[in-house]
Amino acid sequence: MELPLTMAEATVALEAGTVTSTELTAAFLRRIAATQESLGAFVTVFEEAALKAASEADARRSAGVKVNALAGVPLAVKDIIATKEARTTANSKVLPAGFEGGEDAPVVSRLRSVGAVILGKSTTSEYASGMPDPDKGYLVPHNPWDVTRSPAGSSSGTGIAVAAGLALGGLGTDTGGSVRAPAAANGITGLKVTFGRVSKNGVVPLGYSLDSVGPMARSAYDCATLLEVIAGYEAGDPYASIAEVPRYRDALTGDIGGIRIGIPVPYFYDTPELEEQARTAVLVAVDVLKEAGAQVTETEVPFAKEANEANILTMVAEAFAYHRNNLISRWGDYGKYTLPTLARGALTTAGDYVQAQRFRSRFCRDVAMLFARFDVLLTPGSLGPAERVDQMDPERRFARPNFTGPWNFAGLPAVVAPCGVSSVGGLPLSMQIIGRPFAEGTVLRVLDAYQRLTGWHLRVPPVPALMGAS
Repeated sequence: MELPLTMAEATVALEAGTVTSTELTAAFLRRIAATQESLGAFVTVFEEAALKAASEADARRSAGVKVNALAGVPLAVKDIIATKEARTTANSKVLPAGFEGGEDAPVVSRLRSVGAVILGKSTTSEYASGMPDPDKGYLVPHNPWDVTRSPAGSSSGTGIAVAAGLALGGLGTDTGGSVRAPAAANGITGLKVTFGRVSKNGVVPLGYSLDSVGPMARSAYDCATLLEVIAGYEAGDPYASIAEVPRYRDALTGDIGGIRIGIPVPYFYDTPELEEQARTAVLVAVDVLKEAGAQVTETEVPFAKEANEANILTMVAEAFAYHRNNLISRWGDYGKYTLPTLARGALTTAGDYVQAQRFRSRFCRDVAMLFARFDVLLTPGSLGPAERVDQMDPERRFARPNFTGPWNFAGLPAVVAPCGVSSVGGLPLSMQIIGRPFAEGTVLRVLDAYQRLTGWHLRVPPVPALMGAS
């Protein structure tokens, strides 16, 4: 049996009866087992519960019940999002209080309510911040394109699972790029939603005013399908928006004639750290969109560098607020890569935090003025292909330009997807599309039009454990 590559393909096959959800789920569970040692995409696998959910989805279809497009579709959930089958570990020895299992986060409940199959909890960085520390016994995930490369964080497991064909989609969280960085490194599509678009109830926090839960899948269409289910107001979440949830798939017409795309050259395209092959791949993608009818103009995002720095400051300060008591009593239980991040928060003063929020208001105003002229902005998704694991430096990460952080700071939707490959190793290169608040439909519309004309998002890594297997 040849497994479907996208959620959309899976839905068609399930509706046609050429495959059952039980068959799909069993095949994905076998793939997870075959690759767990080499890729480490999952912390916990819910084999029994997943097969039960698949069987129930099959029964509803057999009975002629009209079901959602996600019914019977196997998905992964990042291990900082609560699930009833097992406790949430956040990949840490310092387990989050109140995440013992037995109850789903609302986003997971919404997926289950439409019949989606939850395969298990996918790997993350410790508390979605530091790199995994093997000295603490944490599971270390690996990039399916090259296991010597990083899958990026912190939604690494979901990124690996989608890229390697271990799941058809899933959930990640994004505070400074944690959905989009794994999307870039693993060659999939990852959407950071507008702040408040998706409920954060039942999600371990990193930055209270920055965090968002977002869909990760192979295509813009699949992300739209997921977002239609997980988006919307949730009582008890003070950040959740009451804005109506549109049918995002209706926006994906393939027509981008007249769409105004801004190309912010300063910081995003002219920084010396941006690899030339990454810049070229994005500019070629821009040409594809231009030929499809988009209007492309160079522009500038005022204070983009400062916005990224202020996002980091805000994140570490808010993370320290969450971890303060545990840092006092359990300092030695945290991983060596997580501690420097949290310690930065301890060194951040109240004055620093307040000034960052004052600047936030200014930056949001300037960006809003920019979006009066453009429908979307388009930047590189990362500085280049995935880093070598042995060359990663957590300290250098804070000092380097970051193309994702400014949009968490402004609370805007942004999607990252592949747009080329590196000259060495054929590793994914990526672009990022940013939109106005709650304009996920427009962001996905532009990306969907691009993906209809290209095939970068359909590339599959040659995972040795799966070579020759169904």
